[in-house]
Amino acid sequence: MTHPELYILRHGETVWNAENRMQGELNSPLTPKGLGDAVRQREILMDLDLTGFAFYASPQGRAFQTAGIALAGIADHIRTDDRLREIGVGDWSGRLRGELPMPKGKDPFMAQYEIAPNGEGFARVKTRCRAFLAELQGPAVVVTHGITGGMIRGLVVGEKAHAVRTTHGGQGCVYHLKNGVQNVLE
Repeated sequence: MTHPELYILRHGETVWNAENRMQGELNSPLTPKGLGDAVRQREILMDLDLTGFAFYASPQGRAFQTAGIALAGIADHIRTDDRLREIGVGDWSGRLRGELPMPKGKDPFMAQYEIAPNGEGFARVKTRCRAFLAELQGPAVVVTHGITGGMIRGLVVGEKAHAVRTTHGGQGCVYHLKNGVQNVLE
């Protein structure tokens, strides 16, 4: 399946990101660094021609606040879409990662999302991200979350989307996806 051109933004750093807490469907405010992340994303987007692009954001506070900053003066209208929310972590919402079981394997932090009691799991996130992409009518800028944004990027460009690791988990940068290729704009 071919996809339209996309720019994917992760919300800026939150208080709970800084504390290494699982957020999932809960929310915590952007830190001063997180506000700066969103400003940096706006600077990146200001240099682009986004004529004809639609603008979408997760309805969760941290993503919508980031969208308001990053898209200020760029987007006339930002649509929210519930399918762009972050992965649900069930009973582990708000818990410090260090208090939780740490699975063995290549990426134990990612594995925590899959084993969270009453959590959503990756398969359901993939299903809603696939549905979101299938309904896109043209190019879009999408402001979302780490897991959800990574899932969208993986669906569009494949496993190579995850080959480039950023030290900030995608906060403050913009992922550009076009013709099956991903570039990180910093």
